[in-house]
Amino acid sequence: MTTAPTDPATLRLIAAILPHVAFDGWSEKAFAAAVGETGMNPAHARTLCPRGAVDLAVAFHAAGDAAMLAAVQAADLGGLRYRDKVAFAIRARIDAIADREAVRRGVALFALPHMAAEGARLTWGTADAIWRALGDTSQDVNWYTKRATLSAVWAAVVLYWLGDDSLNAQATDDFIARRIDDVMRIEKAKAMARENAVLRPVLGPIDRLLGKVKAPPRMPPADLPGSWTEGWAGAFGPPPAGGSRS
Repeated sequence: MTTAPTDPATLRLIAAILPHVAFDGWSEKAFAAAVGETGMNPAHARTLCPRGAVDLAVAFHAAGDAAMLAAVQAADLGGLRYRDKVAFAIRARIDAIADREAVRRGVALFALPHMAAEGARLTWGTADAIWRALGDTSQDVNWYTKRATLSAVWAAVVLYWLGDDSLNAQATDDFIARRIDDVMRIEKAKAMARENAVLRPVLGPIDRLLGKVKAPPRMPPADLPGSWTEGWAGAFGPPPAGGSRS
């Protein structure tokens, strides 16, 4: 999961660049305008964001992931089916978006060939953030398949939402439900295949091989001195759990 921005100067730059992104995209022109409006030394801004607006686009995306995490942690999901918990988290991630045009411009930016890897990393990071928010404890190949599947769902949901003009984005909620239904059908088909007497001899060795795949080690919690969260709370709501103030 991409680390959410916590530095006050970076948060000011994000807030300053958003009005310009609608007209100039996540570009150097927008970045220069944001730097000028904050009164920040350009050298300091470049230190914070070596790639300029690209780094602010990444930080803006990470801010949405962290806001989603806070929303899920604050909600009472105990009575929901797991599929409904996933739908809630996806919708919480959509609701965390403060500027639709910034996302539209971000989609265009990360669709460029030289930015595609960064875009894929952010999509994967969002899927990872959702599973972590829901308390996923998988330590085997399921860790990867869950995130790969949800990455595809999230990418489709974003594109649909960008064109959704229904009241309260109700059409997006319905779209999310349909995509989760598709995933559940795939999982049901996989389970049936494993129970099939004809396919079992073929799938058995594959399952044993996949059983050797392990999830990557978890990073330690962000509870070390030196992190800053008050600026986050002021700009984007509650900070991610585990943060501390220096």
